[in-house]
Amino acid sequence: MNEKLTYSQVKDYYGKVLQSSDDLKTDACCTDEGLPDYLKPILAKVHDEVLMRYYGCGLVLPEQLPGMRILDLGSGAGRDVYALSALVGEQGEVVGVDMTEEQLAIAEQYREYHAEVFGFATPNVQFKQGYIEQLDQLQLEPGSFDIIVSNCVINLSPDKAAVLQQCYELLKPGGEIYFSDVYAERRVPPELIEDEELYGECISGALYWNDFINMAKDEGFKDPRLVKSRPLTIENASLQARLGGRRFFSATYRLFKLADLEPACEDYGQAVRYKGTIEHHPDAFVLDAHHNIETGKMFNVCGNTWRMLHDTRFAEHFEFFGDWSSHYGIFDGCGLTLPFDLEAGDESQNACC
Repeated sequence: MNEKLTYSQVKDYYGKVLQSSDDLKTDACCTDEGLPDYLKPILAKVHDEVLMRYYGCGLVLPEQLPGMRILDLGSGAGRDVYALSALVGEQGEVVGVDMTEEQLAIAEQYREYHAEVFGFATPNVQFKQGYIEQLDQLQLEPGSFDIIVSNCVINLSPDKAAVLQQCYELLKPGGEIYFSDVYAERRVPPELIEDEELYGECISGALYWNDFINMAKDEGFKDPRLVKSRPLTIENASLQARLGGRRFFSATYRLFKLADLEPACEDYGQAVRYKGTIEHHPDAFVLDAHHNIETGKMFNVCGNTWRMLHDTRFAEHFEFFGDWSSHYGIFDGCGLTLPFDLEAGDESQNACC
């Protein structure tokens, strides 16, 4: 793939071809979930021009955000950055990175505006122009971010392994990438990757899901967790004809930077109990598609899940039971299952344990 050509095509598509979200021809960039009630008054305060230049729907929204430092990859005109800035509060910070001048110009224009409407003395956001494969050139301090988010952008990158490697370096120990993107049921052939329209619509740049899993592990994220997924319906007849019978899925993953994670889910007889104290999540905490942890209920977990809760920003919200003194083999139910139900084409609840 010609990286310079790809960068140029994406810049033109998002800077010049698309003038509003209505210009998109598919819903591939949508997270397809209803906005929580607590987010609606926040988005109502985001400036109309920023909203108009947002190319997606939903919002990539991890839990436990107050005081966090967040990096948004492919931040565009800044809608997600400004929404997240309200949630991290004045003690937190959100940094947006994008390569498109037209988008960043709009985002920069409203920094003071959003600080005022959210009641902050000074803006808690900043924007940087650059490539998400070259974050080390943007004067971002390694190990300084709690969370990295991205909403249907990594598929547009010509070097996805470099993106994950850069993210790993920028995250604090125990930090995570929490992102939505598009995945393919099989590897996409070069002629489709080189189709400017299919690529710009967040389709033909999609990774084959198993290549993504292995790539994430190679870059240090040893146990990728699928949070949710859905099949994409490409209702544009022209685009669908070019794709043939290939199927694509929108999925949200979380990748933790935890050095001691194991390649599989191992059973050490451990359990956790959720206190119900994470803001906006009083009844249950959803770690991933297989871990809906109800408040007050003893919940058996594998060693990796225990670390994802104990060695991260979530620790204060859980009670932890057990240790590492006894090993009982593979955690019951763990297996190399597909992340998406490719046969049924439905959402899948499969996860490692």
